[in-house]
Amino acid sequence: MTPKILEKLKEIEAERNIEILLAVESGSRAWGFASPDSDYDIRFIYRHEKDWYLSPWDKDETIEFMTEDDLDGSGWDLRKTFHLLLKSNAALLSWFYSPIVYVKNEKFYELFKPLADSCFSPIAVSYHYLSMSKKYLETCRTDEVKLKSYFYCLRTALTGKWIAEKGTVPPVLFSELLVLVDDFTRTKIENLVALKATKGESYEHANDWELFGFLEEMVRDNEERAKSLSAGKTDKNEMERVFREILAI
Repeated sequence: MTPKILEKLKEIEAERNIEILLAVESGSRAWGFASPDSDYDIRFIYRHEKDWYLSPWDKDETIEFMTEDDLDGSGWDLRKTFHLLLKSNAALLSWFYSPIVYVKNEKFYELFKPLADSCFSPIAVSYHYLSMSKKYLETCRTDEVKLKSYFYCLRTALTGKWIAEKGTVPPVLFSELLVLVDDFTRTKIENLVALKATKGESYEHANDWELFGFLEEMVRDNEERAKSLSAGKTDKNEMERVFREILAI
């Protein structure tokens, strides 16, 4: 699908008169537990010509598309990207750690990624994932559960645990989060990963209540530990400098 994705991104650039600076996969395919019928979740950052940023009027800063062959695309303009970085947006930060990269302007990446890492707020990102894991946990409190929902809960809970224990931007690859669990639990989860690779998105599976109990305890622990996490270190002057330098690339 990569050639089709690149073709679609080129089409968007031409239609909107923009330049895509970074485009990555950001979903189950990037996380490493895709189903055969999973969409391609393409996320990207783009910029306009310099004059576009001189207008006093609000403008649309998001581009979205959906194709018939399961390409789900969503992109943010550079200015919106900086606004979200100031808030340590969890989704934005994860894009820079995606193992699947479609487009990458090396100069942009060199300028922006160190800034993104320095703006990372453990407490803000932790609460983001905590909210998600608590929501998914409730959807999994049944005898039969969608395997997709189970993995969303596992990923967000393990991500929260990573932040609490390591204090760094969490990895995107689900397999890298599994260093946080014991061998017995890891084997259970890896068996489910192998099963999910053979089943559709709507597949329901008998709940493993022992694994569910592990999840429930982890979410409770994440909530308690999140209270003592630190905030990010944002420097608006440095952000403005980098913004102007990116526009000049």
